[in-house]
Amino acid sequence: MRSFILLSLGLLGAAVAGGAHAALGASQLALVVNDNEPNSVTLAALYREAHQVPEKNIIHVRLDPRARKLDPEDFAPLRQQILGQLGPEIRAVLMVWTAPYAVGCNAITSALTLGYDADQCNTPCGPGKASAYYGDGNALAPAAAAMRISMLLPTTSLDLGKALIARGTTRNFRLPEASAYYLTTSDTARSSRARLFPPSGKVKSHELTIKNLRADVLENASDIMVYQTGMIKVDKLETLKFLPGALADHLTSAGGDLLGNSQMSSLRWLEAGATASYGTVSEPCNHWQKFPQPAVLLKRYLSGDSAIEAYWRSVAWPAQGVFIGDPLAAPYAR
Repeated sequence: MRSFILLSLGLLGAAVAGGAHAALGASQLALVVNDNEPNSVTLAALYREAHQVPEKNIIHVRLDPRARKLDPEDFAPLRQQILGQLGPEIRAVLMVWTAPYAVGCNAITSALTLGYDADQCNTPCGPGKASAYYGDGNALAPAAAAMRISMLLPTTSLDLGKALIARGTTRNFRLPEASAYYLTTSDTARSSRARLFPPSGKVKSHELTIKNLRADVLENASDIMVYQTGMIKVDKLETLKFLPGALADHLTSAGGDLLGNSQMSSLRWLEAGATASYGTVSEPCNHWQKFPQPAVLLKRYLSGDSAIEAYWRSVAWPAQGVFIGDPLAAPYAR
């Protein structure tokens, strides 16, 4: 795993001390609007205005917003319709809806970006296909640079969507009391990535404190930039304050089942104040490669990546995982 496991804060600090780079820009983002859902239409217009996304980057589709999952056969023409309208400058796609969020056992974001992976559905608990986008380096390989990474902007609530957009437009700031929290919980199966958590200490170049804790719950924290844990349900979210641009996710099987109730939906993170999150839509087992790699996610975000870039860079096998939130959030961008 080489540099992906950061053995000391000194390595992390050195990795990002050279200065932030420019994140993904609004002109490089396409917005896909579901004209069958009023909230999608409203929030897409608000998002375009807030981030100044060019009108030519808007794509219109018609989907049943009640359908949580699409059949691969129905998704294929939708994918062709979307990709066929993307100009050469487009590097990322934001689908403005909550559902559908799955294609078979795949997440809709990975199915759009990488194509539907039928092999993963034959063995959902098996290893996934490696993503060319995964990695912590500044330079992207040609295969990764050619990818159109994607994310969902949830539309279950206009108030949530508006608040999310407001958080995502906060740029270029430094917070002296910002912290990244990593919780190794008593849930051993869901703590499979705990060994990848960065060690506690300070990243002085970015005025960020890393707090690596053994605990099942975080309570009354008011300085959260990153929160990663492993639990079926994360308690005490109502006591927390997330900073604009905060990333948060929990390793569990059904976090990406956004409208399900068997486990905590990743939507709860956004409702609590996070700006982007991630969860799997089908049983992935607890391969850490199917979830955001903590050290890579932190390094890429502090290096200036946008939320969508940092999250996609951090997931090695993303077929089953759905990325949600504001893709252009980039608090550490130049």
